[in-house]
Amino acid sequence: MLAFILRRLLQAVIVMVAVAFIAFLLFQYVGDPVVFLLGQDARPDQIRQLRADLGLDQPFFVQFGHFLVNAVQGEFGLSLRQGAKVSRLLAERFPATFELALVAAVLALAIGIPMGVYAALRRGTFLSQAFMMLSLLGVSLPTFLIGILLILVFAVMLGWFPSFGRGETMQLGWWTTGFLTRDGWMHLVLPALTLAIFQLTLVMRLVRSEMLEVLRTDYIKFARARGLSDRAIHFGHALKNTLVPVMTITGLQLGGLIAFAIITEQVFQWPGMGLLFIDAVKFADIPIMAAYLCLISLIFVVINLVVDLLYLAVDPRLRLSGARGH
Repeated sequence: MLAFILRRLLQAVIVMVAVAFIAFLLFQYVGDPVVFLLGQDARPDQIRQLRADLGLDQPFFVQFGHFLVNAVQGEFGLSLRQGAKVSRLLAERFPATFELALVAAVLALAIGIPMGVYAALRRGTFLSQAFMMLSLLGVSLPTFLIGILLILVFAVMLGWFPSFGRGETMQLGWWTTGFLTRDGWMHLVLPALTLAIFQLTLVMRLVRSEMLEVLRTDYIKFARARGLSDRAIHFGHALKNTLVPVMTITGLQLGGLIAFAIITEQVFQWPGMGLLFIDAVKFADIPIMAAYLCLISLIFVVINLVVDLLYLAVDPRLRLSGARGH
């Protein structure tokens, strides 16, 4: 197991170095930061001095080495548009994105797993067919359209929920949260539901297909032959084994929720990292774009590593195969 962990850690380091190299190329080939900082009318001596101050006059790999060292420390320089440290801007926006993704993930699991189990155990019923039809809609409709429809129905026509912003928040140290205010929860409902719908339908269809596969296995037939009740078979044996691959997909989807909340944050003007990234793209703010790329990649790598370790702990076959391989 130690060899497995070390191998995964080495792979994670290689991936992050590759991502850091791609992010570093943004500084080299997407605009000139000196021009952004000084403007078009800068004198040649000012340009030379700023290039020397920023280390841009050094060889390529020396610059990349400095970039790696700074990235490990969480430093990506100053925003070209706002003039503030990129690390501080991301730290201010991260709580909003994390809370949005967390609530969306809880909704996807809390609704998707029961729907998937019902669709597998009650195949052919009207409600099961309705679930499958809704899942096709959830997979097919783009996120921005779902968000606009929810705003139209629940914010404009019914007036139940606000349509933009994060609402009232409370400060807990450096963390800002909307979980402790009613207004914060009211603002969270529509964007969280918008972000959760695709993941919800994915979880439902995955649980359904995996559970149908598990119900056909020999050990389920043996459990029936022993006279176990349907409840014990379905929830004590089948569901437990169904959730093993679901756990893997769900872990990766949590990273996807954080990474791909960009569209949802844009539709609802949710003040998270995604909205910050969209603004950075509009104004070619390279430090923010590079930092966002590295941060999202780090989140994916960490979640993937944790999921691999959980999968190893849950499934003894992997431990046995790893021991044989060793």
